Amino acid sequence: MKIQPIIASLALMAGVYTSPSAAQQPLNFTVKAGEVKTTVSPGMWGIFFEDINFSADGGIYAELVKNRSFEFSSPLMGWTIPEGAVSNGQIMVVNRKDDNSSNPRFAKITLPAARPFTLVNEGFRGMGIKAGEQYHFSLYARQQPGSAVKFTVTLLDDAGKTIGTTTVSLDSNNWQLYKTGLTAAATAAKGKLQLTFTGTGVIDVDMISLFPQHTWKERSNGLRADLVQLLADLRPGFLRFPGGCIVEGRELVNRYQWKKTVGDVNEREVIINRWNNEFAHRAAPDYFQSFGLGFFEYFLLAEDIGASPLPILNCGMACQFNSAEVVAINELDPYIQDALDLIEFANGDVNTKWGALRAKMGHPAAFNLKMMGVGNEQWGPQYVERYTLFAKAIKNKYPEIRLVNSLGPGPSGDKFNFLNDTLRKLHADILDEHYYSSPEWFLSNASRYDSYDRKGPKIFAGEYAAHGKGTDGYHKNSWQSALTEAAFMTGLERNADVVEMASYAPLLAHVDGWQWAPDLIWFDNLRSYGTPNYYVQKLYANNKGTVVVPILKDNQVISGQDSVYASTVVDEQSGELVIKLVNASATAKPVAVAVEGVKGLAANGRLTILRSNDLQAINTLDKPLGISPEEKNIAIKGKTVRTEIAPWSFYVVRAKINK
Repeated sequence: MKIQPIIASLALMAGVYTSPSAAQQPLNFTVKAGEVKTTVSPGMWGIFFEDINFSADGGIYAELVKNRSFEFSSPLMGWTIPEGAVSNGQIMVVNRKDDNSSNPRFAKITLPAARPFTLVNEGFRGMGIKAGEQYHFSLYARQQPGSAVKFTVTLLDDAGKTIGTTTVSLDSNNWQLYKTGLTAAATAAKGKLQLTFTGTGVIDVDMISLFPQHTWKERSNGLRADLVQLLADLRPGFLRFPGGCIVEGRELVNRYQWKKTVGDVNEREVIINRWNNEFAHRAAPDYFQSFGLGFFEYFLLAEDIGASPLPILNCGMACQFNSAEVVAINELDPYIQDALDLIEFANGDVNTKWGALRAKMGHPAAFNLKMMGVGNEQWGPQYVERYTLFAKAIKNKYPEIRLVNSLGPGPSGDKFNFLNDTLRKLHADILDEHYYSSPEWFLSNASRYDSYDRKGPKIFAGEYAAHGKGTDGYHKNSWQSALTEAAFMTGLERNADVVEMASYAPLLAHVDGWQWAPDLIWFDNLRSYGTPNYYVQKLYANNKGTVVVPILKDNQVISGQDSVYASTVVDEQSGELVIKLVNASATAKPVAVAVEGVKGLAANGRLTILRSNDLQAINTLDKPLGISPEEKNIAIKGKTVRTEIAPWSFYVVRAKINK
């Protein structure tokens, strides 16, 4: 461990600002702009999505109705029904598993004469309803012969007051999809949906759904527009999905099976979310996966935001922290076939089985899948045995597909060392390293990849976040955590010849339903905001450049000396030099960056600053831009960039290179 990062971390923990001496000499850095060290992967900075913290249902998936098809373990969870209605048989949940194994349940409602029946759905910690927004309601229903039933759809505000209503009459004895629209007259942060059935007879209902008109790209069964926009603004190079531990499941029976998440949304099998009861102190018994957001929607999302898709598949192993269940090797073939079929689904001709399904779902063009993950955070010889069989089958049929491979749950130790040594000998394509550690760890490891083998597998920094605790004991998205991540990321960028991809994790969290913190983006039913960590990621991804060039102090890389961290790239497309500087100390640092290997620099550049005087400061729903980038011009004389890096700050300088 280096001395300087320790000093920097002590300054971080002290949280004391020290003004610079008027006579303080600048730190002299040199950029060798003519010495290209390596290219930067187009997918260098990406995003990792996992359905944790109500990220999918109740989050980015815009469906407002919870338990819309009565498939939760408690079939009426999320629904409020009249007292005594169940016991007297006025509502029954019918299981037709033999007829429809993927969506077996529906509700049967009996209406005695002149007695209306009301169902109320609470949504996901309430429903976010916006004044003036149109909402699309739908349900499948049938009425028994001789019945005469209609129903009223009502939007309720937080106090139970009506803020929108419409009525639908039923006209069929067979299952039929009914749709209607209604406009909200007021805004509600925790609204509800009420259905009132009137008339006489018996009605069956299923797949009760409510979506806002305004989804991402106005798609039906769509995604929440504000959350997707935050992702798009990151300009991610890749989208890793669907996790994470979701891929593994607590046991194999509730692992993620991609084939059950495509095709007709009404036929996608609901399962329990593995984060339902993982953390006793943050239990979420109503956390299930409807898979309205399935593999097709993930591929579509990646395409929408310009990211390469990176699906991760189960390799025949459940979570080793939970059950450690594995499928027998002689029964692994279906798992491997799932991987081969997924490639066909993504890239196959429309005349193939799975390519035809993709086309039927509305996307005849291929999704251009180039890489795939085998397992999530597996470890041990049992993983190597299964990975080897996957790799052989995939490479034999699709040699162009690159595979991402697990190095276990942490960045060091016996589990990591075994897989790192073994998979390198097997000439693996990409090794996935994960690190959830203290802010001090991130400072101390900014040089982690400086000495990695340049001829070995590429590295995917697949999950990382600095975990600094707040006063309540929970990890917080503090400026301290974001700043140390920014410092660490200079080392990732500097070593782009080894580190090909990187993504913060987790991505999304509902403020009323989270299980894990910190997270990159937080939201409630109406609002969302990017954390300081989000803006660090955004500044790196939006200033990615195309090639890495050295930035040095005393002919050494800048990685903690004087508590400063730095990396430099050239954007050959815009003709700009991009300098990233991090000051992890409580003292301002004047710097002079001399640029060699160019004829000159434009007289005016752009400076973006991300900083705070309070290391424990965070953004909130009420103050979403408390810590956010500030842009200004910076004057440049000759070929030297001069500035003073404020305490606890991250600077990005863009300067045009004179031809």
